[in-house]
Amino acid sequence: MSMLQERRKSMVDTRPFKVLIGERNPLVIAGLCDLLERDKRFIPTESVRTGSAFLAAAETASFDVAILAWKLSDMDGGDVFIELQRRQANPRVVIFSSEHDVAILKQCIRLGVPGFCYQFDDPCILLDTVLAVAHGRICIPYIDVTKVNDTPLSALTTRERELLGVLADGWTNLQIAARTGISENTVKYHLKNLYEKLDVRNRAMAVALYANEKRRRPSLS
Repeated sequence: MSMLQERRKSMVDTRPFKVLIGERNPLVIAGLCDLLERDKRFIPTESVRTGSAFLAAAETASFDVAILAWKLSDMDGGDVFIELQRRQANPRVVIFSSEHDVAILKQCIRLGVPGFCYQFDDPCILLDTVLAVAHGRICIPYIDVTKVNDTPLSALTTRERELLGVLADGWTNLQIAARTGISENTVKYHLKNLYEKLDVRNRAMAVALYANEKRRRPSLS
């Protein structure tokens, strides 16, 4: 490597990463900004408190990596990440969760989130996670991968998989009822049971889980 190439590499390696923050609590935002500003590897560029504002910033702001709280004022991190995928905008995101709930971590892994950290972790863990994701790596807390791969989809019945498939195809409740010969209320009942099995709250999250599983296992097609 020439001296010029080494110098260019050094300049790239030392450039601080621009960090976008999505967090509903202004005190947490202030703490994150202070933490990042004290570390020469990062520079906070913008902070937003809602999922809609985060999605707008993801399209317009100049940043390298984002810290996204699991709970925002109008959405949660899973919904935001799903919408980013739908828009084919895939910024490097670290989910920042205030809840020590392994179900959230498993859900983030299934959705393909590259980074995850708990708010009660040591600050250096967050900084190391943000740095890894900024470099294009995956940084997730340890978890038994066999439990992650054993997704809720594996527990679905054949009928429930068929229902999930038509949801992914964009069928409405009314269309499902008309084409299966059951009432719309019965469809809603089945969907409620399906969401509970998948540990999701709505159609979009169920479809996102199905899409990710389908990419890993083409036999679902």
